[in-house]
Amino acid sequence: MDSLTEARVSEVRAFNRFYTKAIGVLRAGMHRSPYSLTESRVLFEVARAGELETGEVRALLDLDAGYLSRILARFEGDGLIVRERSATDGRKQVVRLSAAGGEAFGVLDRGSQEEVARLLARLPEDDQRRLVGAMATIRAVLGPPLPREPTVLRPPRAGDLSWVVHRHGVLYAREYGWGMTFEQTVAKIVGEYDPVRDAAWIAEVGGEPAGCVFFVRKDATTAQLRLLLVEPSARGLGLGRRLVEECVRHARAEGCKRMVLWTRGCLESARRIYRAAGFTLDSREPGVENGAEVIEEMWSLDLWATS
Repeated sequence: MDSLTEARVSEVRAFNRFYTKAIGVLRAGMHRSPYSLTESRVLFEVARAGELETGEVRALLDLDAGYLSRILARFEGDGLIVRERSATDGRKQVVRLSAAGGEAFGVLDRGSQEEVARLLARLPEDDQRRLVGAMATIRAVLGPPLPREPTVLRPPRAGDLSWVVHRHGVLYAREYGWGMTFEQTVAKIVGEYDPVRDAAWIAEVGGEPAGCVFFVRKDATTAQLRLLLVEPSARGLGLGRRLVEECVRHARAEGCKRMVLWTRGCLESARRIYRAAGFTLDSREPGVENGAEVIEEMWSLDLWATS
């Protein structure tokens, strides 16, 4: 195991130790009940489904058959479940909660809700959003594919302009090695944004900012498309195409005859989107960004010819 992998493994293990302590799964019983985390999960799955075959419970929680059998025997002894032969296959058992089991589950479920609410209440709003977002990221990376979140394009709100500068700085430094000079360029463009003369759109995925684009008026007949960005987590959803199409549509509605944009040769995904929208490459010149050579490109779109 190389040093980088070893460091990452250590960090994941440290998180596991921290989080199991934070949510109290190391205590003898969950939420002051006599039942362990695994036993509580069995109650939860049966309560949610209404009725499950024992094989389905085992598959859902990846439990050893003998371990699950002992849990169900305890629940049956405590009067929490009813076990019956399946009506469709006599070789299988079906499990459902009794009235007492429903009450026990209700106590556990309310206890869980209250403990998480107390955990969140200790945190300011921004930290709550960071925490929930990080947990969603863990689920997305380690779990099965999640249902696609709804996406919307909307005008900027308070806080969005600083988000645009921040995410450009972070992502382009991470992906291309561009430094603070590039971030300052983005900040200058955003600082000159005039909501009366110009326009901008923020793409949201699941209620969170995931992309942006700006329409900037250059003169009476020419507009410039600027600051197209899509978060890595939202790539592949067609947001870049939608943002560019909305910007071009707005330019036509504003009576512009021509639209231009500046990009760089290494931004292949963006260049494909521009080409698909009808933009053509006008010029290429060598440049430098944070000590690295880049190719500066100017593209344009004749709006009347493509309308």
